[in-house]
Amino acid sequence: MLLWFVVAYLIVSVGIGLWAATRVHNTKDFAVAGRSLPLPVVTATVFATWFGAEAVFGVSAQFAKEGLSGVVADPFGSSLCLVIAGFFFAKKLYPLNIITVGDYYRIRYNRTVEVITSLCIVGSYLGWVSAQIMAMGLIFSVITGGAVSPEAGMIIGTIIVLTYTTFGGMFSVAILDFVQMTVSMGGLLFIAWIISGMTGGAGTVIEHAAQAGKFEFFPPPDPWMWLTFIGALFTMMLGSLPQQDVFQRVTSAKSANIAIWGSLLGAGIYFCFTFVPMFIAYSATLIDPGLFTQLLEKDSQLILPTLVLQHMPLFAQILFFGAVLSAIMSCSSATLLAPSVMFAENIVRGYFPHLSDRRFLWIMRITIVCFAGVVLLLALNSELSIFHMVESAYRVTLAGAFVPLVVGAFWKRATTQGALAATLGGLISWILVEVLIGEKSLVPPQLIGLAVSAAGMAIGSLLPQRYGVVPHHHRHHSGTA
Repeated sequence: MLLWFVVAYLIVSVGIGLWAATRVHNTKDFAVAGRSLPLPVVTATVFATWFGAEAVFGVSAQFAKEGLSGVVADPFGSSLCLVIAGFFFAKKLYPLNIITVGDYYRIRYNRTVEVITSLCIVGSYLGWVSAQIMAMGLIFSVITGGAVSPEAGMIIGTIIVLTYTTFGGMFSVAILDFVQMTVSMGGLLFIAWIISGMTGGAGTVIEHAAQAGKFEFFPPPDPWMWLTFIGALFTMMLGSLPQQDVFQRVTSAKSANIAIWGSLLGAGIYFCFTFVPMFIAYSATLIDPGLFTQLLEKDSQLILPTLVLQHMPLFAQILFFGAVLSAIMSCSSATLLAPSVMFAENIVRGYFPHLSDRRFLWIMRITIVCFAGVVLLLALNSELSIFHMVESAYRVTLAGAFVPLVVGAFWKRATTQGALAATLGGLISWILVEVLIGEKSLVPPQLIGLAVSAAGMAIGSLLPQRYGVVPHHHRHHSGTA
């Protein structure tokens, strides 16, 4: 019965996505929904940027193991990122009327910087999208009692999301985000209400967590532990800023004001709502301590779905898995669309500048299919947890793309030479520390990359210029802006 309800929900979701695809007439519609989205839809789609597999399974499992100190990156860092992005993208980039964040690097610097930073950003999505695919495989395996393996579930989930994302682009993503946000929030709140009744009230669970030290947020007064803490916060908060999906959602709004408010509201709702799956997962310590201890050692990501399957009535199970699939599908469709659009726009288009808009739209769609194939292979072969796959995804953008984006927007003296020094210096130093020292490094490798990137931008911009600078008024070459 549970399985059939899930199948019916998936069919309806795909139907809505394909209906939304009828509104796509050109690349601008496909990439940024024609910059026509109202405030409720922008808010929903910003919320869905983050509320996926890592929020439901990864963050809740991490909180159950390590408490608030273990989730500094998400939801704390990710929520702050959305707040910063709302103001930054709306005020600085929205008026430029561009399709991707990579376009900004070309306009502000040149084609070389555009290509390097775009490859950084596209590469960072591999881990994030793979995490969503892994979560879908986990769900299909759990609801079928193992009849569908996690690997087969990953393939099925990828095909479903790929179907409506490839045809509908940002229109399908945005409309489904609105529907799926409603379903996921309603479903998870209902489960939390049932759980609180089983544990003697929310206060009982919160008090138990407090006594177990789960609300200790800051690390002990040890400088190296503080560096690790700051590294985790900055990686998500700043490393996520040069991300195409965040940019896409904010700039799909009807106006700059809607972009700002949609981002702020989405960030606030996300931050508050992430504590719901944390509450549900931690409740397992009171409802079934044996199960909690066993899964904590085996695979903490299974705590939430196993608790629901073993202790919830059928109606609650249907709501839970409908809510979880909604969250994961909305997040995975967005994280599949964003890097594919960016790769097509900022890498491929440069080699085919005279392609018609209609043909380029098909190139975007082909890119989505190819990217889906790559991340599926990565998901099938990865041994990382969902939380750590997402967290590690932003190290490359923090080291290689953050400084040229932000400094270029606020410092008029930033030059192409400085941007190249920042991008290449940050990336090379991060990779060297990651490969040669790794986890033994006292300072997180991505923070070293960030520091070198900032120094490279300052020194490269202030030294005599040996690398030509493209004028700031260099026009967007896609013909859609």
